[in-house]
Amino acid sequence: MLSSGAFLALLCLQLCSSPAWADDIQFEDMTWPEQKCVLYQRAWDWAYDGIGPDGISAEFVAQNDDFVATGCIEQIVVCPRSQEEFDMANMLTVMTMNEGMASTFVPFTCRDEAG
Repeated sequence: MLSSGAFLALLCLQLCSSPAWADDIQFEDMTWPEQKCVLYQRAWDWAYDGIGPDGISAEFVAQNDDFVATGCIEQIVVCPRSQEEFDMANMLTVMTMNEGMASTFVPFTCRDEAG
């Protein structure tokens, strides 16, 4: 697995070119919200493969799976806690913005459990 610094450098190189993780998607019959969700899931898979499972909790993955299962339209809390999870969240925010989505699209937030 790549270190987070090496992975971020690779991400920067990736963002300067056409994103390989989005090349083979057929969008003709999809709405923009559907397209965004497919792009997000592809970006997640690409980022997760690069970072690897170390430091990524099952809870973080499950929260993300819940977000995608809604078609990426419900406000599901996906809360990064480890450095690797923060790296994933940051990368996915940049990657989705590069594809024309608002930074508010991604589900990364943490809510106070007591509130």
